[in-house]
Amino acid sequence: MKDLFAKIMEAHWAKLRGPTPLSRSASLSAALACDVFLKCEHLQPTGSFKIRGATNKVRLLNPEARRRGVITASTGNHGKAVAYAAQAAGISATVYVAVSTAQTKIDGIRALGAELVLVEGPPIDAELKARAAAAEQGKTYISPYNDLEVVAGQGTLGVELLEQEPELDAVFIAVGGGGLIGGTGTALKNLRPSTEVVGVWADHSPCMLRALEAGAIIDVPEYPTLADGNLGAIEPGSVTFPICREVIDGKIEVTEAEIASGMRRVAQSDQWIVEGSAGVAIAGLVQRMDAYRGKKVAVVLCGRNVSLETFLGAVGAGAK
Repeated sequence: MKDLFAKIMEAHWAKLRGPTPLSRSASLSAALACDVFLKCEHLQPTGSFKIRGATNKVRLLNPEARRRGVITASTGNHGKAVAYAAQAAGISATVYVAVSTAQTKIDGIRALGAELVLVEGPPIDAELKARAAAAEQGKTYISPYNDLEVVAGQGTLGVELLEQEPELDAVFIAVGGGGLIGGTGTALKNLRPSTEVVGVWADHSPCMLRALEAGAIIDVPEYPTLADGNLGAIEPGSVTFPICREVIDGKIEVTEAEIASGMRRVAQSDQWIVEGSAGVAIAGLVQRMDAYRGKKVAVVLCGRNVSLETFLGAVGAGAK
């Protein structure tokens, strides 16, 4: 963890981008009886935290790797972030996505000039095909989570949190492949060990949670979820598994109804449209609010890339 922390601090000092706001929500604080701060990653240029890891990885490529270009696989947000980072660096990017990926995210990737490859099957199939293509073409594969340089980029969020609010009691983070919580948790545990790192999972996609419970990466069935940014099986040997095992303190599962309600709460309290993965983190705090009464907590709003149709459907469901 010390080596990863050093990579995180190096990425932080490199100032990949300006910090996103940490906004105190007066409405949520009153409703949940704790001091609630929202980390606004949905305000990133690509609409999600993923730009941190993608920008750090591209920054560290050597000249030959830049010349050859990069390949990645994504459920949307990571692909958009890699496309953005590659375009800014003047290098080519190819993004593999499952055909089930939300159209808004596919359109966002295309708009940034990346070559798009649609793959039949679940997201893990897109990852496997992208890795094989990268090896065959001699290009750098940029994993959404299974890469320490990507994880280090995501971890800059944790450093920012404590610069903005040094005495946080807990941070709630939605978990997919573990890159965000792994990096952020590593930063928090090194800078303020008393801050509780709380992982929250959509119960339709609990891959990392089941792996942590089993003590090994295992096959876990997944189902369609509002938190589509968290979909995807964990690769065997993923670097994020041991990191998550070390840094995650609390574990919460939330239902689709709770996710929808979380999205609706943010829209009502702070007038922000956020995607399902951000709703996951809010839902986790709401579910356990009694345990955090009077405490100072942050919730990571990890993204906003959601279609209007999906958002309105979720808000309507959350109102029932």
